[in-house]
Amino acid sequence: MKRKILCALLISTLLSGCGADKKPGAPGGPGGMPPTEVEVMTVTAGSATITQELPGRLQANRTAQVRARVDGIIEKRLFVEGSDVKAGAPLYRIDPRNYQASFDSAKADLDVAKLTLERYRPLLEIKAVSKQEVDLAEARVKQAQAALTRARVDLENTTVPAPISGRIGRAVVTEGALASRGEATLLATIEQIDPIYVNFTQPASDVQRIRKALKEGKLKDAEGARVDLVLENGSLYAQPGKVLFSDSAVDPSTGSVSLRALFPNAERELLPGAFVRIRFPEAVADGVLRVPQRAVMVGAQGQYVLLVDGEGKVMPRPIKIGAMSGGDFVIIEGLQGGEKVIVNGLQKARPGAVVKAVPWNPKAAPMPAAPAAAPQAKK
Repeated sequence: MKRKILCALLISTLLSGCGADKKPGAPGGPGGMPPTEVEVMTVTAGSATITQELPGRLQANRTAQVRARVDGIIEKRLFVEGSDVKAGAPLYRIDPRNYQASFDSAKADLDVAKLTLERYRPLLEIKAVSKQEVDLAEARVKQAQAALTRARVDLENTTVPAPISGRIGRAVVTEGALASRGEATLLATIEQIDPIYVNFTQPASDVQRIRKALKEGKLKDAEGARVDLVLENGSLYAQPGKVLFSDSAVDPSTGSVSLRALFPNAERELLPGAFVRIRFPEAVADGVLRVPQRAVMVGAQGQYVLLVDGEGKVMPRPIKIGAMSGGDFVIIEGLQGGEKVIVNGLQKARPGAVVKAVPWNPKAAPMPAAPAAAPQAKK
């Protein structure tokens, strides 16, 4: 028993001696934590395309309302709601019996008128009938032909066709409903959404500001009319669009200029009526500093970024931002160039803490965003 106690005391003494030179929690030692890894970018001056994001709304490039052209009872719906239809495809069938009877009657009237005219023409040569009677017979033939044409059109309209190709919505009426030509009963709506329009407005003051800067040489014209679409969830639509037109006048009620852009939509990802944001180039500025939008934080004292100094310590730096350049902010005050700004890992970086800075790869998957309770800037 004494031998076991002596062995336990000896082992305890040895373990205590091995850890005497190491402080608990020291980096690299037993129980020590390595420095937090953050992704940084080095701020450098360069050219930047000044962009602006404006709210917009999606609109189909063509919309057609399918309406009844004849009176009658809807016999059958011939399309699937929400499907793509081709121009001319049958959508509804209206009871055709009355129109078939009218067509047959008009055709019989035309046949009688033609037979009468054929009998009168030889009689005119022998003066058995007058020229006036022959002229009246010819007029009756023309009237019968017009009546037959109207009856044929009405009969054809008992099958309601698609006026354009596109995606058809829900059926407004069901079988058994009465369709009216006089009220032009709405049956369905077809929309073409590939490509799709985006309508948006730009404040007239912004237009004037950019034009003045261009005139003074502070900015240069941005080449091309390419625009990007930012979806409601904040992601960027994969395919770029182009600006179609800009109104030449300012709306006096809003003080803005209306614009329209066009985007491809082969996958039907964009739906009319949805709200989006348009990002389009306005001008090009030289010698500016910019940082990614995700690197800018907001505290009680304003906007700031987190830097990594030469000793690997995190330090906040108050900044003032200007215009947008794609997904970046143009920095007006606070940075001089050469600073290492933390882009990813903000939620793990605390002012004064030592971190391990690694280069930021914009094409890699982003690290988790910073939480709402971000550290505040210090002056």
